[in-house]
Amino acid sequence: MNINTTIDFNEKKGFVCDMDGVIYHGNQILNGVREFIQWLHDEKKEYLFLTNNSGYTPRELNQKLARMGLDVSEEHFYTSALATAAFLKNQAPGCSVFAIGEAGLLNALYDAGITMNDVNPDYVVVGEGRSYSLDTLTKAINLVLKGAKLIGANSDVSGPIENGIAPGCRALVAPIEMATGTQAYFCGKPNPLMMRTGLNLLGCHSAEAVMVGDRMDTDVISGMESGMSTVLVLSGVSTRETLKTYAYRPSIVLNGVGDIAAMARAHKKAE
Repeated sequence: MNINTTIDFNEKKGFVCDMDGVIYHGNQILNGVREFIQWLHDEKKEYLFLTNNSGYTPRELNQKLARMGLDVSEEHFYTSALATAAFLKNQAPGCSVFAIGEAGLLNALYDAGITMNDVNPDYVVVGEGRSYSLDTLTKAINLVLKGAKLIGANSDVSGPIENGIAPGCRALVAPIEMATGTQAYFCGKPNPLMMRTGLNLLGCHSAEAVMVGDRMDTDVISGMESGMSTVLVLSGVSTRETLKTYAYRPSIVLNGVGDIAAMARAHKKAE
């Protein structure tokens, strides 16, 4: 598949970037990231780091990047936990939930005025996290059978870890779906609601924005379906071979985000 599209990054106002596999891998910052973030600041671009990981709060993500030597303030992060909390606040203000997940998910729910309830909640909400066990799974199944609606923070089946992969939210929700015969609703990427919120936070139209990610099935498709230009970077899970298995394609394929800054500067010099 030949991808010849070029994007004039200088003309774009907003950048929505995935994090794992784009900015860092585990606790390792990726090549070209410092240059990319410097370019965003120098050119006064709006930017948002969008992650399907529901475990971290924006403050924890700010501190994680600070440990890698990057200064990115909290308002530049938007997570699937925040998307889930916003969805529930809009659908059923003041509702109660039985939640399985980490601080990022629990904090987002609390901040949205949602209470915890393990007796008769309106929703069962599942994110990634160490609190997932046979006991919490059994509790979730029985609450759904009693009428609680099932929500997943995101639809990632797996995610990379240092020595292989870990099950993602979609895989953790699957046993509840199978045991109850109920389909979950997923709030993270590629749900257009998360993308629309991201664009609203950036304050720009989809035609003026770029989605940058390392996955075809969440990042590229969500950007494409939202009307944004899309960049697939090869610094995460995807390779050029990956492209052959999808019926859609990104606007451009780059090795990493450093290429965006380099291309933008080269384009400016050529003018």
